[in-house]
Amino acid sequence: MTPSYASYNDFKNQLLAAFRDNEERMNGERKAPLHQLRRAALKQFDLLGFPTIRHEEWKYSNVNGLLKESFDLDETTTLTSDDLAPLEIPNLDGNILYFVNGRYHPELSRIVSPAEQVQITSFAEAIKADPEFIGAHFAHYADYQENAFTALNTALANDGVVVRVPANTVVEQPIILRFITDARQKNISSQPRNLITVGKNAEVMMAESYRTLGDQASFVNVVTEIALDRDARMQYYKVQNETEKAYHIGTTQVFQTDNSHFYSATVTLNGNFVRNNLNIVLNGQYAEAFMYGLYMPNGRQHVDNHTLVDHAMPNSYSNELYKGILDDNSTGVFNGKIFVRQDAQKTNAYQSCKNVVLSPGASMNTKPQLEIFADDVKCSHGTTTGQLNDEALFYMRSRGIPKDEARTLLLYAFSQDVLSQIKIQPIREYLERVVTEKLGK
Repeated sequence: MTPSYASYNDFKNQLLAAFRDNEERMNGERKAPLHQLRRAALKQFDLLGFPTIRHEEWKYSNVNGLLKESFDLDETTTLTSDDLAPLEIPNLDGNILYFVNGRYHPELSRIVSPAEQVQITSFAEAIKADPEFIGAHFAHYADYQENAFTALNTALANDGVVVRVPANTVVEQPIILRFITDARQKNISSQPRNLITVGKNAEVMMAESYRTLGDQASFVNVVTEIALDRDARMQYYKVQNETEKAYHIGTTQVFQTDNSHFYSATVTLNGNFVRNNLNIVLNGQYAEAFMYGLYMPNGRQHVDNHTLVDHAMPNSYSNELYKGILDDNSTGVFNGKIFVRQDAQKTNAYQSCKNVVLSPGASMNTKPQLEIFADDVKCSHGTTTGQLNDEALFYMRSRGIPKDEARTLLLYAFSQDVLSQIKIQPIREYLERVVTEKLGK
């Protein structure tokens, strides 16, 4: 049985010990490049330690609550398809893969797309079956040198998914990754790792969802690396609807080349402490990136969205819209950075963050940033935080709409700027229903 730890150093030492205990099983031969990379990442995690509020990037997000918990690193589960039935999204078809406590479960999953359209394997399987491919991409996009949680994941990741879309193909069915934490019996921690490569002139739709079963604490530290080749197109959605004792830290790192198109939406509905890092490098001319986000913390929930768009080449375009609805004593953070490199002339970059604060106890911290080193660009950023529009609320009530219903309708309309961007219809309809239910409480 994994011992309990209640302090910063104890949890850190537990994770370091977990690497040593599972080293050979995770990495194979000790001299293998992957093994050496993991060891380097672990060393960097040991050096960096967990971030504190003295770190500028974590100024408004205190991880002390996470470090006070004790977590079991055991991945075993007794979860069955019957247990998952209440979590299913109606009418959702496609490639649906289930990961429980970070491990892929083929008996719960289904892959319907033919191999000529897309190759889908578990991360654990790909390490053994195609170490050259993993070596060419793993940790090549998500930098672990400055991010302790990325370093931790790079060292400890056992499973996740590897998706390879060949050139000149369209994956007709979406790929849905469902990460379930089985916290019914004990506190659980997992480190999923995903790697997606989209070939030249290829197209794919993908969604990640995160749920927790049970009332124990959970800690998910996930890293997703995405590489888009020339003229590739990808729609990517991330949905978090976890429990009041869930800690979630996710990093999505995207690397784009010429004429590639990346389209994303991140929706956070529930979770005790949530940190979303979305980093995009536009390393090609005429590359485009669209980012949408919706977060709805209540109670004492904390949601932190950090985005970074790095315009490294000329003639690229990015557009970003994040919206927050904060209630009770919840807190939110938005930190959006746009870099325009010296050679990235003719860049167009736009960023907007809008928030509605519903109660005196809720608070929102925003920090939009522009760093521009080119002179022929069009860039803008802005953020607003306020309350519901009293005039609109009064107008609706004067037309006979009850106050609570009018409030819900206004907030739902506010969220539609993000929800309407989700192109997988069953997921969009599911989210619209859940959002409406949450707003009506």
